[in-house]
Amino acid sequence: MLNSIIANELNKMSIAERILVVEDIWDNIAQESDSILLTDSQKEELDRRLALYRSNPNMGSSWDEVKQRILKK
Repeated sequence: MLNSIIANELNKMSIAERILVVEDIWDNIAQESDSILLTDSQKEELDRRLALYRSNPNMGSSWDEVKQRILKK
């Protein structure tokens, strides 16, 4: 998908530099988020999850708990 010139340049970068590039790309995409359309099934799933959260906001795990589980693996 990436043309070979871009891929070669990315491969020359450190991981930290590549992460910054990804962050820049993500920020650029987020600025245009209004143009990202969800399917009906995606909207329904988001509504389902929001309703579940609202019915029991204490259910689930905090970010710190999730992060700790990930780091233990």
